[in-house]
Amino acid sequence: MGTSLSDLLDTRDWILADGATGTNLFNMGLQSGDAPELWNVDHPDRIRKLYQLAVDAGSDLFLTNSFGGTASRLKLHGAEKRVRELSRVAAELGRDVADRSDRAVVVAGSVGPTGEIMAPIGNLTHEIAVEQFHEQADGLKEGGADVVWVETISAPEEYRAAAEAFRLADMPWCGTMSFDTAGRTMMGFTSADLAEMVEKLDHKPLAFGANCGVGASDLMRTVLGFVAQGTERPIIAKGNAGIPKYVDGHIHYDGTPDLMADYACLARDAGARIIGGCCGTMPEHLSKMREALETRPKGDIPALEEIVARLGAFSSDADGTGEDDAAPTRKRRGRRRG
Repeated sequence: MGTSLSDLLDTRDWILADGATGTNLFNMGLQSGDAPELWNVDHPDRIRKLYQLAVDAGSDLFLTNSFGGTASRLKLHGAEKRVRELSRVAAELGRDVADRSDRAVVVAGSVGPTGEIMAPIGNLTHEIAVEQFHEQADGLKEGGADVVWVETISAPEEYRAAAEAFRLADMPWCGTMSFDTAGRTMMGFTSADLAEMVEKLDHKPLAFGANCGVGASDLMRTVLGFVAQGTERPIIAKGNAGIPKYVDGHIHYDGTPDLMADYACLARDAGARIIGGCCGTMPEHLSKMREALETRPKGDIPALEEIVARLGAFSSDADGTGEDDAAPTRKRRGRRRG
């Protein structure tokens, strides 16, 4: 039996989402350059473990191992014909874990960016993007996902294409963008732009927000940007566990479980309803986040000074809202969640 995210949002003040996918899978043996989605079939026990780790740590919602599951991304691994299969299995494994839990757990079908640049700048047309997202959404639906969850999007055109695809698949959905360039996405979109765009979509998301980016401080500033627009739609906050650093040949995130607990409560106080982690967020972080959300009373909307004092400095002075905030020009890069 599935769990309705809408029902949870109607009855809960906050929902704890999951943490990193990539970081956890690398710890299980995934190698750089490998397609995690192939593990859904080749190593289903490890994917079940990934999901179970989040549930055991207290997550009310976890994302499936299907972030790079569009045809464009899987083509890099010669698996573009396996979109529906790999997404379906990702959701089936999640459905099994969620249904065995003694509490309501939402299975969210992860959909990441295609990695292509949208026309007219690039070659990815709206029609092809919709087709790719639709194919993946159908697989996730077939596997039993409760909701489709598009994440780490930079281009508004790609976000709109995903919304149309999920309408065609007749699936409820959530959607986050990654604001990693002075408060903007790599394609220059701001938190205010996203808050405005979601209300103009024909098929609106159940919740929207931000994931990944730079660090917890920057993501908190983006959440405040959503709130400033007066949105009544539930806000998602999935920040990285600190800043990545290269230590002894490995990428290490410096955010401690205690820091992520502070972040979770600050996000809740700021107005986020679905709170989780992204890159570097491990089960020990999630457990501390759950404990803090359950035991610390809700506070006032935090000031920027409090965010810096508790989570660290912002990565830039610009927050994406200033009139002289020039839109960045950067080459699009394919990035994996977690």
